[in-house]
Amino acid sequence: MNIVVLDGFASNPGDLSWAQLESLGPCTVFDRTPVEEVVPRAAGVGIILVNKVAIDRPVIEALPELRYVGVLATGYDIVDCEAARERGIVVTNVPSYGTDSVVQMTLAHLLNLTLHVGEHAQAVAQGRWAASPDFCFWDFPLVELSGLTMGIVGFGRIGRAVARVARALGMKVLACDLAKPTDPPEGVEIVELDDLFRRSDVVSLHCPLSPQTRHLVDTRRLALMKPSAMLVNTSRGPVVDERALAEALSAGRLAGAGLDVLADEPPPRDHPLVGLANCYVTPHVAWATRAARDRLMTIAVDNVRAFLAGAPRNVVNP
Repeated sequence: MNIVVLDGFASNPGDLSWAQLESLGPCTVFDRTPVEEVVPRAAGVGIILVNKVAIDRPVIEALPELRYVGVLATGYDIVDCEAARERGIVVTNVPSYGTDSVVQMTLAHLLNLTLHVGEHAQAVAQGRWAASPDFCFWDFPLVELSGLTMGIVGFGRIGRAVARVARALGMKVLACDLAKPTDPPEGVEIVELDDLFRRSDVVSLHCPLSPQTRHLVDTRRLALMKPSAMLVNTSRGPVVDERALAEALSAGRLAGAGLDVLADEPPPRDHPLVGLANCYVTPHVAWATRAARDRLMTIAVDNVRAFLAGAPRNVVNP
């Protein structure tokens, strides 16, 4: 069965190998695929692997030989799973490959918001410490995390791992999940969503994108937060109403935000959050450590191998 990877560059910019996938059948790997080339490049192909290329109903209907779509990510909202199910097309994802890396990025944003390490290092490089009349200086309030409260929205694998780190830092932890966790770890309090926003000093988002979570962080919920509170998002951009967040940050109703994801990626140059003094945006790289991408590719290939063996795994549209 022919295999095509429509946008392989982000997963493997050249530091990993596609050899294991290529061993499973005739395989073509494209770094990127524009919308108008999706159907021509996938024509006659039984297996597609994608990261961000949309496989919607019109694409599915235009590919009669398609039997399998493997998403090179955990989130799979780029695929019309219902249309695939109607055609008997198996859709799989890659769960849990990047948990440790996403936790690390969450912590990086949190430490940046509270200590501003990069900005203080830049000030030293600019000669300001050498010119200082004192033995130290700081340009931002330095915030100690111990004793503060972190609210975690989405208490799956990543949310629980973030909770462990927060507890190790001496933070109190609140958590909320649509699935209503019944077995919270010691030291984690399960609360309602609005209560979490009211009580937290840091809100960290780890929920999938769905109709229920789109713009979950909106004007009303931002207004519930303390003016000293911070927001970290390493989940999906559309979980946050970005204009509402920009207004809250600009008005001083929120102390800061650290975001690794935006609704439109890459963002337009005039994006309301990019460039705000108290908002730090990284280019969706929490998942992209070499170790995490290596695990992702291994699991993705194992998914294809299992499908070809007649025992598909990690299926998201049963």
